[in-house]
Amino acid sequence: MKSPLAAALVLALLAASGAQAVEPKKKPHPAPAAKAQAGNPAAKGKPAADAKAKPKPADSKTAQAKPADPKAAAPAAKPPAAAPAPAVPDPAKAAVGAAVVGGAAAVAVAAQPPAPLTRDEAIKRAEASLNSSPVMTADFVQIGGDGRRAEGKLYVHKVGRMRFEYAQPATMEVVSDGVQVAVRDRKLNTQDLYFINQTPLKFLLNEKVDLQKDVKLVDVVIDDAGASISIEDKATFGGTSKIKLIFDSKTFDLKQWQVSDPQGYETLVSLFNIDRSSAPDANLFKIDKGSLLDFR
Repeated sequence: MKSPLAAALVLALLAASGAQAVEPKKKPHPAPAAKAQAGNPAAKGKPAADAKAKPKPADSKTAQAKPADPKAAAPAAKPPAAAPAPAVPDPAKAAVGAAVVGGAAAVAVAAQPPAPLTRDEAIKRAEASLNSSPVMTADFVQIGGDGRRAEGKLYVHKVGRMRFEYAQPATMEVVSDGVQVAVRDRKLNTQDLYFINQTPLKFLLNEKVDLQKDVKLVDVVIDDAGASISIEDKATFGGTSKIKLIFDSKTFDLKQWQVSDPQGYETLVSLFNIDRSSAPDANLFKIDKGSLLDFR
């Protein structure tokens, strides 16, 4: 459907072309009244208005097509929309937004893994754990070089006192009174004594453990499972012993140690249910010298 404006333009153009195209003139036939007027002298001199009526020339103003009004032709441009007024921040919403952003940042920071420990940091944390309490009670499981498994209770009371009490069917006991270490066999009723400074774990019974002074540090390995510190002790009975101390990754408690004796046999001891608050009975660390069978 054409718009009214387009229709008006078409009509204006047709009107202009009709005004310029004039039909060829034809000789007019005299009207009957004109003939009668010619025969009637009285009617002479009075022009017959109807017979001689000339067509009125087309009004030039109407004949010529009016140029299209640009204002009428083009649709009126809409005034630009007014800029929205700046929003007034709502203090409550702003506080909530800040809390959300801050919480997201805190989550992002918390999600980042902690930086790995350095060698010196691992040694310091191990020493701090070993020096955190003078007493300890724990369950232990021991696996020998031949694969045999034994378990029992471990008691420690610094300085120098320690007892490994093996559960049945094992018949062994290892007791240190701060000066000597007795290795007993309850079934055979035997007891072997050693000086405490000849045993590979003597440094653990010091009042203050200093790994960098007490022993020779060989290696420090840090991974997701924890930290393992390998040391050597050349003063043990029979030659050099190699010891690996294994600490928990979270608490840094001593959870295992592995001893390789001078003959190459390895013994692994794992600790469980560690209690550092209760002092063991002092009678647990007494050595019966009357049953002394062998002193080394």
